[in-house]
Amino acid sequence: MRTIGGILEQRAAENPDREIVRFRHGALTYRELDDRASRIANAFAGLGLKRGDKVAVLLPNGPEFLASWFGITRAGMIEVPLNVGLRGDLLAYGLNQAQCRAIIVNDEWVGRVDAVAPALETLRHVIVVGNRTTSIAMPFGELLTAPAARPSIRVAPEDTAVLLFTSGTTGPSKAVVLSHNANFGLASSTISVMEYGEDEVFFTAFPLYHINAKYTTVLPAMMLDHASAVVHDRFSVSGFWDTCRAEGVTAMNFMGALLLMLSKQPEREDDADNPVQKGFGAPAPPAIAPSFEERFGVVLLEVYGSTEVGTVIANRPANRRFGTCGRPVPAFEVEIHDDEGRPLPPGTPGEIVVKPRRPHTIIEEYYRMPEATAAAFRDGWFRTGDRGVCDADGWFTFLDRTKDAIRRRGENISSWEVEQVLNDHPAIEETAVIGVPSVLTEEEVLAVVKVRDGVDLPPEAILDHAQERLPHFAVPRYVRFVSELPKNPQQRIQKFLLRDAGVTPDTWDREAVGYVVTR
Repeated sequence: MRTIGGILEQRAAENPDREIVRFRHGALTYRELDDRASRIANAFAGLGLKRGDKVAVLLPNGPEFLASWFGITRAGMIEVPLNVGLRGDLLAYGLNQAQCRAIIVNDEWVGRVDAVAPALETLRHVIVVGNRTTSIAMPFGELLTAPAARPSIRVAPEDTAVLLFTSGTTGPSKAVVLSHNANFGLASSTISVMEYGEDEVFFTAFPLYHINAKYTTVLPAMMLDHASAVVHDRFSVSGFWDTCRAEGVTAMNFMGALLLMLSKQPEREDDADNPVQKGFGAPAPPAIAPSFEERFGVVLLEVYGSTEVGTVIANRPANRRFGTCGRPVPAFEVEIHDDEGRPLPPGTPGEIVVKPRRPHTIIEEYYRMPEATAAAFRDGWFRTGDRGVCDADGWFTFLDRTKDAIRRRGENISSWEVEQVLNDHPAIEETAVIGVPSVLTEEEVLAVVKVRDGVDLPPEAILDHAQERLPHFAVPRYVRFVSELPKNPQQRIQKFLLRDAGVTPDTWDREAVGYVVTR
């Protein structure tokens, strides 16, 4: 059955004692996961939550996250996984925008919820994983004392399973509404593209609040008869291959920064002596991918997709081209359009647009953002906001983002949200936040700042202010002071000029001076 709870029920009946996920410390069998999911679903019903209610999850990778995911969806409720770096205004915004009635949070972060409690409009229940708690919270363990009988709630494949936040462009982050069917569509296409076998062992240390770990690692493992997943809470670059050997990992997920970091490790005689056969992700830079494959004996398959549409373009093991993201997968039509929505000829760059061949396989809407939803669709095509080009043979190459968003080490950052935080500093008159190229293949955050007349503002003070309200990954690495920001006649900041200038000689770099951003 193509629902999150349905596949767990099926697997628990077929092979209850099989380990489906192994963590750094411990594992979960289908029986254990099924039991915990039902208890959590029943506990939420006992708290007065009902089908369709939103439950936020603010947890690191671990068994509690997995049990929460399956318990929430089994109850017919909607999961809202939140980036673990969120705090302050951005945390309050996410909880309010998604209209969350409950949150499951790690004890080291429950103070963040307390701090914004007066601003929360719908939150009624705080469930804490760990030993530390507060007067407004209940322990996660209490959920697991609820009855273990499966709740009699019918969940359909087209029902909403999750709200996933993606970075905004000229406004706040948007919550992407995805159905159970869309989740399974991504998992199915991953299995097909990668040509996975029935006994794969997948590895990821990407966070479970992203689509990668959930729908291209854990869910594919459940869809294959004898597969399993190894899920860690962080990458150990120096110990990565030893982990793969110890766990028998056959398939890994990657991003460009990970490939580069692994490539820079000292060479060992046994580099290629590992069980990993395939890697799934993006980008696979032509400058390092061929040598990486030769050194480690792994086939890297670059794909293209997004939170809204999943994987829509992919290379395949027997048919691939370095430097491209491949050809469209069968479930989608993909074209390159101009600004007016007209198809462009081969070799002409434009916007990548996507049309699913079946309903309920991509974003349903941006939750409570009808204007953003309407702007994202044109004549049945979803506008990705990304620029690409397609050659005469049908191979697509990703070029860059037309959206005013930044991609840093696997995280999507809303420049608008960073600007709002920086502009709230009393000494700052105006800022423009942009992405600049990183040696780790994606981008770093640069804040171009105009301070108020007569004010002396050190860059450290700006970052001290930012750390209080931004996720660690969104805190700018670079700060550049200017007397005026470039603007057009309509007084809009011309960010393309700032991107062209990039990191100038007078740009301050926190890494060069040893400024530390806390997590």
